[in-house]
Amino acid sequence: MARSTGSWDESDVRIRPNKRGSRPRTKDRPAHEDAVIGRIVTVDRGRYTAVVGENTPDERTVVAARARELRRTPVVAGDFVALVGDVSGAPDTLARLVRVEERRTLLRRSADDTDPVERVVVANADQLVIVVAAANPEPRTGFIDRALVAAYDAGIKPLLCVTKADVKDPAELLANYDSLDVPVVISRTAPADASGIDARSDAGASARLDTDAVADLRRHLEGVVSVMLGHSGVGKSTMVNALTGAERATGSVNAVTGRGRHTSSSALALKLRGAPPGSWIIDTPGIRSFGLAHVDPDRILAAFPDLEPGTADCERGCRHDAAAVNCGLDEWVAGGHAGAAGEARLASLRRLLGTQEHPDAKDVKELGTL
Repeated sequence: MARSTGSWDESDVRIRPNKRGSRPRTKDRPAHEDAVIGRIVTVDRGRYTAVVGENTPDERTVVAARARELRRTPVVAGDFVALVGDVSGAPDTLARLVRVEERRTLLRRSADDTDPVERVVVANADQLVIVVAAANPEPRTGFIDRALVAAYDAGIKPLLCVTKADVKDPAELLANYDSLDVPVVISRTAPADASGIDARSDAGASARLDTDAVADLRRHLEGVVSVMLGHSGVGKSTMVNALTGAERATGSVNAVTGRGRHTSSSALALKLRGAPPGSWIIDTPGIRSFGLAHVDPDRILAAFPDLEPGTADCERGCRHDAAAVNCGLDEWVAGGHAGAAGEARLASLRRLLGTQEHPDAKDVKELGTL
């Protein structure tokens, strides 16, 4: 006999089971208050190597995998991260990376000047060491200027290191930066009859770097986190090997193209040998381009302190690029206020400003040219 409509109650309702489980979903994430903090020293194929307990008797290296909720968050060398799970650092163990701590500084670049996607290079660096060779490969002021812009934009102190000074006198190159407050270290191979520091050469053989040059650079690196940036083949990893005792692979220069061959495939943070705590060098892979799409044009101008005062006489709305009319920078340079290299510096500034305004400009494809 059919039941009347009024005789139904809650007990007669049938609930279909949830195929995805009965646990209610929530956006609240655990705080992981018991997590340990480590410094990322390298990233390799989804595995993050961190130093935990730095400068303590319990210092150890821990390998971790990133938690799912962080899969869209870039994690790079220099980052401080929170780790949970097995953080013993024992062989064949894997911790879980659950949080990236707040960064003090962040060095970024883009593939070119029109690419809106930022690439994070390193985090929490205090100093950017721009490494160029006096020759073989030929130095490019465009690359140096781009690196300086990126450093100033990130709030990182720049330093210029010129290698292979025994091959060619770098005086002409350095004249472009005489008016800037940027420290310069000049490195060369030690003569056969002089003392030197052994390190691997670009060809993989033994090389002896000038003791004074290495000591000079070392003074700038002590007590801070420095990132080494430069094209392949300039001797960057050779210098890192001399300073840290590591054996980073080094590469030779192609005799046809004049460019270095890529050897380092990932950034690696290394302790400066025998230095005070907190002295780290982050060696980065050699780069072929350094885009500045993420940098506002006004901040590009701020990276040229020898030219910036000349904009005081510019008309309102002046872009200071090659198409600008009555730009105060022309008179500033003509009056000698920017030094002997003023014209070259102004041309470099306008190339950088021009590629941001004109995406089809030639310099977009030839980043770091003279």
